[in-house]
Amino acid sequence: MTAGTETRTTFPPPMRTKIGTVTSAKMQNTVAVTVHRYVMHPTYNKRYRVSKKFLADTNGQTDVGMGDEVEITECRPISKRKSFKVTSVLRRAPRLAEFRAEEIESQIKRDHRDAAYDKNQKSEKNQKNQTIGSSVSSVSSVSSVSSSK
Repeated sequence: MTAGTETRTTFPPPMRTKIGTVTSAKMQNTVAVTVHRYVMHPTYNKRYRVSKKFLADTNGQTDVGMGDEVEITECRPISKRKSFKVTSVLRRAPRLAEFRAEEIESQIKRDHRDAAYDKNQKSEKNQKNQTIGSSVSSVSSVSSVSSSK
């Protein structure tokens, strides 16, 4: 081969991967991921944290939520600001709905037309009446004992 006919094959640079926390999951098929890194100050030689927010495509994963720790990989530009894809979810954040469903249900103000409300109110009234009746009878028996002496 001569020097003029030699062809070079250039490979694309390796895809960058970053690990960050999902800070917003309100968009369709997109999450905002905040990535933190540490940089040394040139004069003071002190390390400080720099944060950057990246928009990443979720690849159809619907279970990515706020607070999850994810790994994102660089890809071709999908939109003006979105050029990363979520490759994996490393750690899931606890979801509020999972922990407080029963607590929220108990705090809902019930209406008098609700059948469950009526049953609960009647059973609560019966329990109160029984405890009041038993305490009154115990007080009267104590007073009768003290008066007989």
